[in-house]
Amino acid sequence: MILRRAALALLALLPSTAFARQNLTRGLAIQGYDPVAYFTENRARRGRYEISTRWNGATWRFATAEHRRLFLEDPARYAPAYGGFCAYAVSEGYTATVDPTAFTIVDGRLYLNYSHGVQARWRENRDERIRRADGNWPGLSR
Repeated sequence: MILRRAALALLALLPSTAFARQNLTRGLAIQGYDPVAYFTENRARRGRYEISTRWNGATWRFATAEHRRLFLEDPARYAPAYGGFCAYAVSEGYTATVDPTAFTIVDGRLYLNYSHGVQARWRENRDERIRRADGNWPGLSR
């Protein structure tokens, strides 16, 4: 009983994203795209098989060893919002897969969308969609 309480106490200290649902393709986060490249290069860039790490139940790939190093320093900073599911869909109360090239960074947070067309609709009312998605995500993330 003491061990169980100690384990539960440790779990409470972990970030809420630690056990959140993730959009995975064959175990890969963001379909194998490099999460750091969105921030450092402002583009979607495929990661390399040999430059990867495991975090939060997924395999993350990187274009360079430097990107992997940056990710390992602060993975939550680079991981996409809503477990990598479509930000538009989450704002509507459901989840959908994404096109990794349909991305937006807002206030240091990476948002992915199902397609470029959906991304255009999401951007029309972006701040409201983010507010709604933030409210919907806790229920969808389990």
